Amino acid sequence: MFQPQRLELQDWMIAPESRRVMAALAAGGSEVRFVGGCVRDALAGRPVKDVDIATPDEPVVVMALLRDAGIKVVPTGLDHGTVTAVAGHKPFEITTLREDLETDGRRAKVAFTDDWLADASRRDLTFNALSCTAEGQLFDPFDGRADLEAGRVRFVGDAKARIQEDYLRLLRFFRFQAHYGRIPPEEGVLAVMSALAPQLKTLSGERLRQEFLKLLAAEDPLPVLWVMKDHAILDAFLPEIVDLDVLSRLLAIDSIAVDSTGSAEPILRLAALLPPDRDAAVAVARRLRLSGIDSETLRRLAAPAQDLEQARLALDPLAERPAIRAALRGALYRHGAACVKDDLLMQTARRQASSEVLQSALAEVAAWRPRTFPLSGSDVLALGIPAGPQVGGLLRQVEDWWTAADFAPDRAACLAELHRRHAEVS
Repeated sequence: MFQPQRLELQDWMIAPESRRVMAALAAGGSEVRFVGGCVRDALAGRPVKDVDIATPDEPVVVMALLRDAGIKVVPTGLDHGTVTAVAGHKPFEITTLREDLETDGRRAKVAFTDDWLADASRRDLTFNALSCTAEGQLFDPFDGRADLEAGRVRFVGDAKARIQEDYLRLLRFFRFQAHYGRIPPEEGVLAVMSALAPQLKTLSGERLRQEFLKLLAAEDPLPVLWVMKDHAILDAFLPEIVDLDVLSRLLAIDSIAVDSTGSAEPILRLAALLPPDRDAAVAVARRLRLSGIDSETLRRLAAPAQDLEQARLALDPLAERPAIRAALRGALYRHGAACVKDDLLMQTARRQASSEVLQSALAEVAAWRPRTFPLSGSDVLALGIPAGPQVGGLLRQVEDWWTAADFAPDRAACLAELHRRHAEVS
């Protein structure tokens, strides 16, 4: 079962900081291996983001070995045997080999062990149970390499037992299916997951959010989402998702593949799965414990501000171009390019608008450069108006006038408009 194979040495394996951490951990005489995602992605030819390491030594020994080597160590999860080493400004998560003593579907009580097979047996998927030494000797106890090469996502051992140990593994299965799977899941496994899907509601919103947004970040999550929808798995934790048609159209828009304005694409995709209803967006944001920024993005895409509504003129092929330009640039000024782009993409998908018209609008978004209003509150105060709401109100009136004029008036013209409006109310 542990017939060794080879993994060609990767840059991240032979980097000085990696060598330093591995040497420090091996100084105690124990075998040390790279484990999990870094090994999987190296075999798959994908970029390695995080480097995880396993050792039979317990955390107190691990910390001592690292400190003896002059490596910074952070006790990030001692109860679960995890510490983080920082070398060359790069973090390395180091975990002591473990085996499960008790599980309840949400958390596990573990014991430390020196048995590599026992540790591999508690992992969720076969290609996540891979490990290798610093020299590239590969250990593959459950044929994970073959599964990875075939595009087959497979639980370690019995699917039902693995999921009942931690119900999040049900969602993780689909996340990895979206990113790595080319072979459809087995019907028997789908039946097990469908039966256990109601247990997803027992998990924290943070855990559900993390996995589901990673799933949505796949190049094309739609096939997996259809499977989840057809097997009542989406309904178990996101019943607001009625259909997948808007997301399907959103994914068909070529320009979404390159996001030059920095919007959060998984949140945009999540919004496409929901009805254009603010209450639904609020409910989902709360359930998934989204950040304040992501919650606001989701709400805005469901119920946009009035000036964003006006910017949608850009998607109307019959609208007059000057009106489109003014509305669109006004929205860009107030909300920024990322926000306007997200809204245009969403509305194109919802309305089935012309992609050619969308491309024209996106060209305007790409060409946008932020503007600075020439006036400030001090200009209003200089008129003798006392500090208070009237200052901001008058300033906004002139700013709205300046925006409607497509930002053409200079400071002198804006001051003249300010004096004119002040005279009207005096």
